[in-house]
Amino acid sequence: MNSSTDRIEKQILLKAPRSRVWRALSNAEEFGTWFGMNLTGKQFVAGQTVQGNMTYPGYEHLVIDLLIERVEPEHHLSWRWHPAAIDASVDYSPEPTTLVVFELAEVDGGTLLRVVESGFDRIPAARRDEAFRMNTGGWEHQMANIEKHVAKG
Repeated sequence: MNSSTDRIEKQILLKAPRSRVWRALSNAEEFGTWFGMNLTGKQFVAGQTVQGNMTYPGYEHLVIDLLIERVEPEHHLSWRWHPAAIDASVDYSPEPTTLVVFELAEVDGGTLLRVVESGFDRIPAARRDEAFRMNTGGWEHQMANIEKHVAKG
């Protein structure tokens, strides 16, 4: 979609009502099931940070922080995080974050989900390209995950 080095853009038509897609995104526990994070007992609240361990085999030791930016029911969810922060021995907290935005729109046949992650040009040069590459593949995988998840009902 966009060849910028600063942003990743993905979209997918989900054959589900917008309310169902919104629940899969905004209910933290449900989000964690398809995204691959343990968010049991957590909630997405604007201005608050949510922490959870990854649940992908081999990455369970990683704790991911999501700073929730905006929650607009059935339309918009956004957060900030440290992209590709997969080395548990590195403190990524001094680095700038990227902004992940989910936008939903009702369309014929279901819900159009658009995801944009921006801010890669501010990531330290030493890891910028790898973070962009990893997250580009990651979002492709996550679009397939949410598609399968909402199809289950």
